[in-house]
Amino acid sequence: MKSPLAIIKDKFGGKEKLVAELEKLTKDDDLWVSRMNKNKGLAHVSNAKLLRLQETFAAVKEKFGTRAKLIDAICEIEKRVKDDGFKARLGAYPVPRLWDMYKSASKRAGRGAKAEAKKAGGEAAKKKAAAPKKKAAAAKKA
Repeated sequence: MKSPLAIIKDKFGGKEKLVAELEKLTKDDDLWVSRMNKNKGLAHVSNAKLLRLQETFAAVKEKFGTRAKLIDAICEIEKRVKDDGFKARLGAYPVPRLWDMYKSASKRAGRGAKAEAKKAGGEAAKKKAAAPKKKAAAAKKA
């Protein structure tokens, strides 16, 4: 397994270029909630954190484009579209936390849908399995 520094050098050519790419994504407030220390900046963040940030921002930018659309998607999955308090609370969260919430909520929603389908499919299979037994019993009587 490569170290974060080796990955940065392979993909970006150096930490400075990765920081520059992240700053492009974070310049507009569409994705970024600024909680950063202005004296230190992104250049003083560890390589592993920078890689995670870059992957997260790239995925969110590709799938949703803005934080607002990501928040709307979370509310839709959680079935809380009309809950303005929930949206306001999510608005204060940083993008990595929102991305994690989205992935978790979509997994839960997928699991729930699969369980319901399995349950409905299981009941139908039981009915089909019960029907041939009755026919076999009727054939024995004849």
